[in-house]
Amino acid sequence: MSPAPPGSATPVRPRATLAVTAAATALVTVAYTAPTASLAATAQAAHLGASGRTWILTGTLVGISALLLTAGSAADDHGRKRVFTVGVLLFATAEALAALAPGATVYLAARVLLGVASAAILAPALGLISHAHPAGPERIRALGIWGAAVGLGIAVGPVYGALVQQWADWRAVGGGLAVLSAAVAACAAVCLTESRAERPRALDPYGVLTLAAGTTLLIAGLAEGRSGWGRPVVVTLLVGGVVLLAAFVAVEATVREPMLDLALFRSPGFIAATGGALFTGLSLVGFMSYLPTLLQGVLGLSGLAAGGVLALWSGLSVVAALQARRLATHLSAAAQVALGLLICGLGEAGLYGLTPGSSWLRLAPGLAVAGLGSGVLNAALARLAVSSVPAHRAAMGSGANNTSRYLGSALGVAVTVAVAGSAHPATAGPEAAAHALATGTDRAVLVAAVLCLIGAALTLAARRADPTPQPTPPTREPATTR
Repeated sequence: MSPAPPGSATPVRPRATLAVTAAATALVTVAYTAPTASLAATAQAAHLGASGRTWILTGTLVGISALLLTAGSAADDHGRKRVFTVGVLLFATAEALAALAPGATVYLAARVLLGVASAAILAPALGLISHAHPAGPERIRALGIWGAAVGLGIAVGPVYGALVQQWADWRAVGGGLAVLSAAVAACAAVCLTESRAERPRALDPYGVLTLAAGTTLLIAGLAEGRSGWGRPVVVTLLVGGVVLLAAFVAVEATVREPMLDLALFRSPGFIAATGGALFTGLSLVGFMSYLPTLLQGVLGLSGLAAGGVLALWSGLSVVAALQARRLATHLSAAAQVALGLLICGLGEAGLYGLTPGSSWLRLAPGLAVAGLGSGVLNAALARLAVSSVPAHRAAMGSGANNTSRYLGSALGVAVTVAVAGSAHPATAGPEAAAHALATGTDRAVLVAAVLCLIGAALTLAARRADPTPQPTPPTREPATTR
């Protein structure tokens, strides 16, 4: 870390740093999940068709996944506070644009911009926290609170979106978040202390372009594939995405100062961090993002009620994340990720057997178990993302971790939609359609549970990279100017 000029150093404020980064992270997950409980109503009000409804969520995923790693590298090299604050301001702008959008095109563009802003918030957040909190119990506790903020946002988002749309309209959802994020930006400017790597790395333009284009095409292909995987446009998007991501790997292997050092993949800890995040998105976030829609189709719940049911899962994840630090003295972060995935898989399996006319209480035990596993998982992934990379590349580690999570989420949603719709007859009345969707939901539940178990097994294989932490003297990177 580069030292501050004499007389200009600003003291690090651990509590304020944690409060600001956790609040911004919660806003990111609120904004992403707010439409999930009312996708049909939002799409209709914004004059979006069936494909537009898909892109309400996918647009944000494109922006996040394309720039997370880039934002993390930029934050490490040019200032974590700077990138974070710009991200929160851009977030407020995107939400204001969504609230004022005159039509569907501008609204969807605002959702993509929201993803870009979210990347600039999420990537530096863990770097700011690790800079402000010494290695050891204090940092583990802080990362657990950050993980709880992820769950809190997921719990609040669908309920907030459904309530605001019911009491006001779909534009007010973005308007409220724009005001809150502007307040968080002001707090970031005042409370955060700047930090960066001692020697900034050179820009990696070809890496930035190939990664952004590759992830964009891949996620676009996954989104369009929900309407048919054999269509030429879908095949072109998917193949183009894979080719460009392969080109990104080739670029990173040849440039002198890569955005992502491929040597990190020789570290079992980094493999556990990125692999665990990928399977979290694939098996858990992707399925749970679409669960409110399935509950509305099978049980006939309102958007608000479906969001409330989902909050049982995400709300308990907040509680578990806050308590996950107690496991740190007994389990390595990699083993904790594996445990979280295992518990989530058992909880998801408990959702099997949903039928039209049954009570949502039938889902409560499985959602509760999955919620506890999610909290353990969120805290452990944050801990592993920071510990698996050098201290001066903490934001890059966060970016790589979250890129894997959101790419997995995009794939997870696509898999859930495809499997859940596989039992739907070509022509059927409402009752037959509900029963067919229930059958498809059971299939999606089993797929998600199996993916959780696979992720747990693969992560557990790398547990030796993160030994159980021993007490160490508190250390803190030198502060730079605010």
